[in-house]
Amino acid sequence: MSAALDQHQGTVPDSTVAAYAQKLARHGVKVFPCDEQKRPTCKWGEVASNCPEAIPLLWRTYPGKLIGVVTGAISGFDALDLDWGKGGDDFYQEHCTRLTGTRTHRTRSGGLHLLFKHREGMRNSASRIARGVDVRADGGYIIWWPAAGLEIVDRSPIQQWPAWLVELAQPPIPPKAHLNTTGPDLREAEQKVRAAVRSAVRAVASAPEGQRNSTLNAETYSIARFIAEGHLTTAQVVDAMATAGLQAGLTQREIEKTIASALRARVGV
Repeated sequence: MSAALDQHQGTVPDSTVAAYAQKLARHGVKVFPCDEQKRPTCKWGEVASNCPEAIPLLWRTYPGKLIGVVTGAISGFDALDLDWGKGGDDFYQEHCTRLTGTRTHRTRSGGLHLLFKHREGMRNSASRIARGVDVRADGGYIIWWPAAGLEIVDRSPIQQWPAWLVELAQPPIPPKAHLNTTGPDLREAEQKVRAAVRSAVRAVASAPEGQRNSTLNAETYSIARFIAEGHLTTAQVVDAMATAGLQAGLTQREIEKTIASALRARVGV
């Protein structure tokens, strides 16, 4: 990330948010507008752009005081989100000597966004690494807090994910299928599960405003049946549906609450 972007640190007037977003877009970063509650003001999965010329119109059409930045392969980096007061601060105190040397932003809650070069296969997760420690990768986004005047804690170039964090971030190994399901029957069952998950993700990601939470609840409840059958883990269901919820424009809090409710109703988790 170029040092030129750091020149805008400090309070940024509303009129210059789009100009700041343009600078990010010139560095290949896909951006989109968000409101002060960090909610996208548009279907960001469809309209986020890294075309500088498109940014002024994007902000005029969907005004927003904060800049959302797409994470993952599209923008070339992932983010480790440490949420202060929810466990992220405890994790940082324990591992602070190992969490240095890569670009790091202060967040509005007092936490940190640590940026790492995108790693193929890295997935969004919530509190898998530790309580209050989330990952934003393909299908996710973060708020670019320096544009709102918050501190750039570390201006180092973005580094590779440390191996120890990669290990913690990996999803658990899925359980073996039932022993009485073999051969063609097993392959047919796996195809059925994959198709059901893809359908659920599409339904949530494309749900219209006003129906996003109810769709997320219903689709999570539907595919959670595969947990009891041994085809999916709880973490896999959460990952898939959380990604879909983010693409639909729901906030992380809304997503976590809705998924938890559906899983409690279906499998008692």
